[in-house]
Amino acid sequence: MNAIFHRVSIRQFKEDAINEQQIESIMRAAMAAPSAMNQQPWEFYVVENKEMIQKLAACGENTACAAGAPLVIVPCYKKEDILAPGLEMVDMSAATENLLLEVDTLGLGAVWLGIAPREEAMNYVRDALQIEARLVPFAMIAVGYPAEEKQQEDRFDPKRIHFVK
Repeated sequence: MNAIFHRVSIRQFKEDAINEQQIESIMRAAMAAPSAMNQQPWEFYVVENKEMIQKLAACGENTACAAGAPLVIVPCYKKEDILAPGLEMVDMSAATENLLLEVDTLGLGAVWLGIAPREEAMNYVRDALQIEARLVPFAMIAVGYPAEEKQQEDRFDPKRIHFVK
């Protein structure tokens, strides 16, 4: 539970590489997420190539911070063999949150950069990574060792809780 109350969006990164064990741990966490009817629609592009990261960072005005990350993960979801159509982005959100929590647990930082459902951004990422037509780019997650310090704000608001007894 500590990662839930510690995780923040990090947009500035050190140049240090993320090792294979860390990447596997992050991917395991993402794939441990719940999904509708256990459909697990996810596949992930793990980008370490600096030139490609620079290209991805040019996707939109809110994605430029990815340029400084040593790693960018692009979660994608399948369009075929879906057991619960329409819930793919819900599943992907759960996987992405798991990914972000594991990143924090490992002492790394990350930021979730939205791609879907913006067609222009999705097509840009698809073209850049040559993503198969059967997959839909969902987001970009810039990952690295934090080069900035942030404290998580307390977002708890009891006024948003409605009890039905």
